[in-house]
Amino acid sequence: MSDLKILVVNNYGQFCHLIHRAVRDLDEESGIIANTLSNEEILAMEPDGLIISGGPSIDRIGRAEEMVQELDLPILGICLGHQLIARACGGEIATGHKGGYAAVQVEIIDEDEILKGLGPSTSVWASHADEVTGLPPDFVQLARSDVCEIEAMRHKTRPLFGVQWHPEVSHTEKGDELLLNFFRVCDEY
Repeated sequence: MSDLKILVVNNYGQFCHLIHRAVRDLDEESGIIANTLSNEEILAMEPDGLIISGGPSIDRIGRAEEMVQELDLPILGICLGHQLIARACGGEIATGHKGGYAAVQVEIIDEDEILKGLGPSTSVWASHADEVTGLPPDFVQLARSDVCEIEAMRHKTRPLFGVQWHPEVSHTEKGDELLLNFFRVCDEY
């Protein structure tokens, strides 16, 4: 990878700082930014990509939906960030049937560029208190589990990706590989 700058959008989630640290541990520059910043303020920082963190509530996402809709940058949404991308692009989200954090076995349907190398299935750490229940137009499903049908997705033409699970935690197998795949997307964009 080259010297990338990846900004982590803070949605007040407990793992925001872990995402920031995971990016730095993989030798890329990282910063945490408020979800209330304008797109102009974000672009002035010259990021190569954004990671939209999880958080406690879709009601506390600030301007994050506008970031997804308007910025021409690679964006990875994690947990609430995944749901936020879906909603911003016309998908549906709802309360999940199984809340709380737990290990989940995820089936990879399409490795694509973001899940490349994760294999036909992988064990991840996820919360399903809320989840994507309807794929947005122009998105494809990348992974599913017996807990949630849309565990991962991507836009067909834009570099927008979402995963229900947390690649930044040690409980997730191959979480670093997923982040490195996202960095490759950012480097090539």
